[in-house]
Amino acid sequence: SLTKINNKPLSQLLSKQKIDEIITKTRNGGLEIVELLKTGSALYAPASAIVEMIDSIVNDKSKQLPCCVLLQGEYEIYNCFVGVPVILGKEGVKQIVSLPVSDEELAALHKTADSIKELMQKVDELI
Repeated sequence: SLTKINNKPLSQLLSKQKIDEIITKTRNGGLEIVELLKTGSALYAPASAIVEMIDSIVNDKSKQLPCCVLLQGEYEIYNCFVGVPVILGKEGVKQIVSLPVSDEELAALHKTADSIKELMQKVDELI
């Protein structure tokens, strides 16, 4: 909902149906790449993300990047590692960025966090 093109909200430029199609394609993009490249393809995106993170830390760029961090109340989520935007610099995470999200987006984020907590509970039971 916060995506803009030439400072115009995406929702003013594309229909909800087209935006939903883009979201679905983005969610499934990794699988599509893996299927096309067959082997080793799952390394490109994580490697690129790691390079961005290292650059921001080593050069203290304080870049806003998506990172998996422990939330303690941000987005009303507690004790769960979730991917959210952060400011990353030489000290590590300088700030967790709280973006204005709709109730629908917040509910989806909570659903994700609940799934992560459930999975971690299963892992704990196996150990």
